[in-house]
Amino acid sequence: MQIVSMIFVGLIALELLFIAWVEIFTWTSQGPKVFPYLSATSIKSTKKMAANQGIYNVFLAAGLIWSLLIKTAPWNFYIAVFFLGCVIVAGIFGAITSNKSILFKQAFPAIVAMAFLCAFR
Repeated sequence: MQIVSMIFVGLIALELLFIAWVEIFTWTSQGPKVFPYLSATSIKSTKKMAANQGIYNVFLAAGLIWSLLIKTAPWNFYIAVFFLGCVIVAGIFGAITSNKSILFKQAFPAIVAMAFLCAFR
C-alpha cells in the first residue's frame, strides 16, 4: 500500500477507535456530545447496547490496523478493502436505520479511503 492510502486507512481506524471509546467507556458522559440526536433517556437506556456496538468498532479498527501491519502485497490491500467495505456498509446501514449524518461521518470517509487505496494500488 502506498503511504497516502495507509494514512487514510489509519485515520479511519482512529475514528473507529474513538467511537468505540465513547460507546464502551464514556457513553453516558460523552455520548450526548458525540451523538447529539439521541435523547438523555435514550443514552441511559442504551448503555449496554452502545458498549456492544463499541466492540464491533474495535474489531473493524483492528482489521484496518492489521492491514497496515501486513507487509505482503496483495494481502495488505485485500484485508484493507474488506474492512473498509465493512465500515462503508455499517455507515450506510446506520444512515438508513439511525441517523443520516452517519453516512457523512462514517461511510463517506471510508469511501474516500477506499478510493485512495484503489487509486494507489
